[in-house]
Amino acid sequence: MKKRKVLAGLILAAVLVFTLGASQSMAVDTIKVGIVLPLTGSLAKFGEIEKQSFDMAMEEINAAGGINGKKLDLLIEDTTGRPEVGRSVVEKLITKDKVVMIGGGYSSSVTYAAAGVCQQNQMPFLVNTGSADNITSSGWDWIYRINPPVSKYAGAVESLLTQVIKPKKVAILYENSLFGTKGAKEFEATCEKLGYEIVLKEGYEHGGIDFKPVLIKVKQHEPDIVYMISYIMDASLLMKQSKELKLTPKMFIGGAAGFTLPEFKDNAGIASNNVISATLWHQVLPFPGAMDYYNKFVKKYNKPTEYHGAEAYAAAYVIADVLKRAKSFKNTDVKAALDATDMMTVFGPVKFTTWENMKNQNKVATYVVQWIDGKLELVWPEEGATKQFVYPVDWLKIWGY
Repeated sequence: MKKRKVLAGLILAAVLVFTLGASQSMAVDTIKVGIVLPLTGSLAKFGEIEKQSFDMAMEEINAAGGINGKKLDLLIEDTTGRPEVGRSVVEKLITKDKVVMIGGGYSSSVTYAAAGVCQQNQMPFLVNTGSADNITSSGWDWIYRINPPVSKYAGAVESLLTQVIKPKKVAILYENSLFGTKGAKEFEATCEKLGYEIVLKEGYEHGGIDFKPVLIKVKQHEPDIVYMISYIMDASLLMKQSKELKLTPKMFIGGAAGFTLPEFKDNAGIASNNVISATLWHQVLPFPGAMDYYNKFVKKYNKPTEYHGAEAYAAAYVIADVLKRAKSFKNTDVKAALDATDMMTVFGPVKFTTWENMKNQNKVATYVVQWIDGKLELVWPEEGATKQFVYPVDWLKIWGY
């Protein structure tokens, strides 16, 4: 009996040692990175295209050897598009999941809230979409951003306005969010600099279903351009209801976001045709792998991708590069590797520097796209454009009146 007990004890000990060893091996062989995105709620379409791009990149990175032989594990958490949820999931990723860094970040309000938690916990956070200026202008040294701040979104639009459209009167409509209000303020400053008269500047609550009252105001002022900063459903409804009201400025211009997603064309229908938008990327740009990423995404998910997806895909590769170069996975070593980042991605060059009032901010160009015959075409700058800019536009003819 005594021998049996000793034997049983030895077997149990061996099992425990094996289990503990396997667990430790898994921990050592897997590098966990937290990704925060809106996977449910009104911003879910943005989260979806970014999650799909992160997933695709992670599969490729791991197939190519991962992080120096270790598997990259992107733990993607749903923020639901709410700042309080964003804070909560980041806290969970840091304290419970023990991630080595955080990535993602879609809407500005959620990203700003998540960034505050990361800064407080000295957790490196690589933002790929949240664009409010204060995300990188708050002096935070643990926050890095690939995409430009919203104050720079209209750079290419500005040159198109001055060289081609030459408006005199402008109406600005924007969502009452961190992204919308900041973007509207910056575009207002651009118009004032260029000498354009702002005949109307009005915010609205996200998720409305009737924009006709504000669009009637716009029509009464007869602006040359209507500049809109909106997420996907609002962008689609604004254009559909502009069509219904026969609102015909020289040009409808989107401030990126909802005006570039494939769903904008699907939801707005014919009202999307010839609408232009600021954008941060197009697959024809001369960045290594840009078109290849686009084609792989279309093949894998049976739909096109655009700048949001490219930002996420590029961010995954920046994360992998950072972790490969880091001396260890301690926060300070990961931060040091982020500081030293200087690489080319499908989204363009990535190097984090301090410029103007921004800290750890990448610096990239912006572009103008236009919906032409159901496709999102690059139209400005002219060099490299996939189609010639359609202008002037006979909106009533386009809409079938």
